[in-house]
Amino acid sequence: MPFLASLSADAGPPSIYMQYPDIYGPWSTMSEALMNGPSPLSQGERELILAYACAVAGCALVHVAHSEVAYAWGIPQGAVEQLLEDPDGAPVDARFKVLLHFVRKLMLTPNEMNQDDFDAVLQAGWSEQALHDAVAVTARGAFMHRLIAAYGFRPMSREAAARKAQRRKALGYVKLYPGFASTAAAPHVERGGGTQSS
Repeated sequence: MPFLASLSADAGPPSIYMQYPDIYGPWSTMSEALMNGPSPLSQGERELILAYACAVAGCALVHVAHSEVAYAWGIPQGAVEQLLEDPDGAPVDARFKVLLHFVRKLMLTPNEMNQDDFDAVLQAGWSEQALHDAVAVTARGAFMHRLIAAYGFRPMSREAAARKAQRRKALGYVKLYPGFASTAAAPHVERGGGTQSS
């Protein structure tokens, strides 16, 4: 149950987005560019990073919702959960696991990041843009975690998350919520990009 009596029992972040379109219109546009725009990381990989970063930080809502989006984009079903339980045995290639190690540290202990963390990712063959995109997706997850925790939003069921994931895959981050796309005034972003490495 959200902490504000003005919010319905099943409210989530969209309830806040719709109240403050001047803030969350640009946020939604940024999210579309970050998660679906051109990147060395595929859409599925970016969704996996978001779900994993929030899972290790304890944000169940984003973990559940965005792991289902990752699976909708072709990431193997259950990969996020396997990464949490058995990182070495999860169905993700070794190069991507280096990036996820970076993401985990950034999400949990950001003030401990150092040159070695950056060097490890670059030495694994990731470009500076891929590193930037992983940082930005992780930062987006940290923002969402604070918003969700502050309002007391609870995760949806896996079934509801899977249904919503298909809508998010089809509509992106701006057009997902009726009436919100017009406030976002999103520029056209070329969908796709990246390669599936997991």
